[in-house]
Amino acid sequence: MIESKGWNWEIVKEDKNSIWKNPSIESYYLVNRWKSKNKKDFLDLGCGLGRHSILFGKNGFNVFCFDISENAIDRTRKWAEQENLSLNFKVGDMLNLPYEDKSIDCILCRNVISHTDTEGMKKIIEELKRVLRKDGECYLTLGSKDSWAYKQNWPIVDENTKLRMEEGPEYKVPHFYADYDLIKDLFKEFSIEKINQIENFYEKDEETYTSFHYHLLIKNM
Repeated sequence: MIESKGWNWEIVKEDKNSIWKNPSIESYYLVNRWKSKNKKDFLDLGCGLGRHSILFGKNGFNVFCFDISENAIDRTRKWAEQENLSLNFKVGDMLNLPYEDKSIDCILCRNVISHTDTEGMKKIIEELKRVLRKDGECYLTLGSKDSWAYKQNWPIVDENTKLRMEEGPEYKVPHFYADYDLIKDLFKEFSIEKINQIENFYEKDEETYTSFHYHLLIKNM
């Protein structure tokens, strides 16, 4: 199993207009969904700079902020203080979550749990299963093998994992990539409520690139 490595958040500047300060589109749906199901204990797994932690905190959830990066946790804590929110903070490795069995109602891990190899992925899924209550839900994303990045000549960790070699906060961070059949096998102990593959477009150096991610909503049985 490869050693866990988080984003280098120290090189990401503070900017209230950046995507790292603005919640993802689906997070608003999840706030309403989980409110309607009376879910309260929310884990922001891989919270980064806190965009989802703050959103859920403002909506009355009991928020647990978790990241491997001390810099990310420190910046999220500072933001929460500015918003007068009382959140819970932990620095650690997602391979061993510091939460009790069946203590969490809902989890969001967007572009997070892919930062490991295949054996690490299996361990993380076991941890999700352990900490979620019965009927607890988790929304997560996984890199797809249809992505441009998976097809690059980057160092291979295993048949599903490569080290990303682009300069930036993800440099040399492992990335796990899946396909539909692999997802069905990995999450066989859960009920898969929704699964979509989404293509994203972005511009870099006057070139257009695309990436594919699977978006999953799973429920603990």
